[in-house]
Amino acid sequence: MAQAMFRIWRGDARGGGFQDFTVQISDGMVVLDVVHQIQAEQANDLAVRWNCKAGKCGSCSAEINGHPKLMCMTRLSSLPLDRPVTVEPMRTFPLVRDLVTDVSWNYEVKKRIKPFQPRTPDAADGTWRMDQRDVDRVQEFRKCIECFLCQDVCHVLREHQLHREYIGPRFYVHTAALEMHPLDVANRLADLRGPGGLGYCNITKCCTKVCPEGIKITDNAIIPLKERVVDEFYDPVRRLFRIFRPKPQPPPAKGAPEAEPEPTRTAASSSAPR
Repeated sequence: MAQAMFRIWRGDARGGGFQDFTVQISDGMVVLDVVHQIQAEQANDLAVRWNCKAGKCGSCSAEINGHPKLMCMTRLSSLPLDRPVTVEPMRTFPLVRDLVTDVSWNYEVKKRIKPFQPRTPDAADGTWRMDQRDVDRVQEFRKCIECFLCQDVCHVLREHQLHREYIGPRFYVHTAALEMHPLDVANRLADLRGPGGLGYCNITKCCTKVCPEGIKITDNAIIPLKERVVDEFYDPVRRLFRIFRPKPQPPPAKGAPEAEPEPTRTAASSSAPR
């Protein structure tokens, strides 16, 4: 069996550093296998989050040689083993301990997005009619496993820490799945333009590159959302239309007396005595 050196981050929010481990490796191993081996044989207190070991739960996200990846989907054969392999927690989120980070901010963000709001059924039997192409369009977004690697690599969160002003690529995908759904009628464009921070994204496609599910986050979610925001708020024709379009009058409050119509002026009543 061959040997390899793994340099793993140890510590918590108060501080820490890398610790080197020499391990025996064999064909077919992934990084998570090595972490489990180290945990079993050399560092029983090593903290790591994982669940399925099949690339579907999104739990074992980390940074391997500086790149956001799933540990269970990163084979040792894809890494240069002639030098130490570094494994560290995601940098965008607060550190809990060792390789575990606190990703709860993401779930709070999701609560702020308007939920699915279906339109009224358009068939007599209470069902809807949809074009299959519209149905197929949103299926890609449903593959997201919420590993948050796209959030981790995004420079707006990673480098600038704009967590209060920016929801990140994961939730642009979630919003796109709702906005493009053939039944949904809720409007989230103002939220994307304002508190969603869509304007901060400069479409570098780094989120697309790290997605383990191969979702085309930039091309199929973020850019179409940007186009919708521009059409809604910055298109000059639409702006003119909004200026000259008469504003709808609100209905009268319940129980309020209806306003009496003004009397029609006649020539006799409008003329003053001379």
